[in-house]
Amino acid sequence: MYVAAVDTSTVFQIEPEDAGPVGLVGQQWSSQPQLRIRRYRDLYGNLCARAVLPMGRSSLRYEAVALVPDATDDADEQAPELPPEELPDEVLIYTLPSRYCLPDMLGDEAWSRFGAVPAGFPRVQAICDHVHRHLTFRYGSSGPLSTAVDVNTSGFGVCRDFTHLAISLCRALNIPARYVFGYLPDVDVPPDLAPMDFAAWMEVWLGDRWWTFDPRNNRRRKGRIVIGRGRDASDVAMVTTFGAPLLESMIVYAEEVPA
Repeated sequence: MYVAAVDTSTVFQIEPEDAGPVGLVGQQWSSQPQLRIRRYRDLYGNLCARAVLPMGRSSLRYEAVALVPDATDDADEQAPELPPEELPDEVLIYTLPSRYCLPDMLGDEAWSRFGAVPAGFPRVQAICDHVHRHLTFRYGSSGPLSTAVDVNTSGFGVCRDFTHLAISLCRALNIPARYVFGYLPDVDVPPDLAPMDFAAWMEVWLGDRWWTFDPRNNRRRKGRIVIGRGRDASDVAMVTTFGAPLLESMIVYAEEVPA
């Protein structure tokens, strides 16, 4: 629910990919008042929706049913790191600093903590273990300007901050890592009594593919539904507004539907 002082151009990223291994059975957008929504793909291939929020109060709703594999995230303890000269060209960008991920400022800490850990999957898991222990999840402890360095210093953050810090430590070790934004329902895990929200995790390039790691939850999960991928949260913002409308409320539901 938004309240805008003037008509405001907006980009939404809330629609998941209808591509393997996740399939969408049905989906629909609705809005009040009626909005014209135009979809496009950004430079990372993420599906985005453009609309203009009219002056006054407006609401937007997206709903879908997704089919997800009945399996936890893939894992391979033998998945190797590649030296930079062997990385695919399109992966190199995910070794560089970005707005929220600052490997150049965390390099000394990354090498001192993880330089002696066996390279590859065990090293990335060690990074996730450290971030999971080091940061305490707390709503409101970080803001839109908080970087990985900030939350590393404060010791508090939300899921995007856990992810930014883990990505930064990976990149500092020349391990390509990218930010993933999506839905994460409570499938085969104890229910979280806190209000549902969007989720963030990371994918790390080891061997010849991307692998999923989740420093906030730090466990293999079922039911991940990807909305978008990028260098950090700035590339896959839920909403980008070309103005300053007031967000009055937001509700996220990502729940398992009984068979």
